[in-house]
Amino acid sequence: MNYYVNKNAQPTGEHEVHNSSCSYLPDENNRIYLGNFTNCKDAVREAKKYYTNVDGCYYCSRECHTK
Repeated sequence: MNYYVNKNAQPTGEHEVHNSSCSYLPDENNRIYLGNFTNCKDAVREAKKYYTNVDGCYYCSRECHTK
């Protein structure tokens, strides 16, 4: 699955990680491609190279959603 991180932080400060099939996937100009991963944990780890405050999307990466 391809994963992306939202360039725009949530009101609570975290940048959410989404997979390519998520209905809440940000517009192309508001996301960074992270790569193809078998799980959201690896995608979140990659997203932390860009942002320190990262969380999985509640809808598509619930296993990694913590906030």
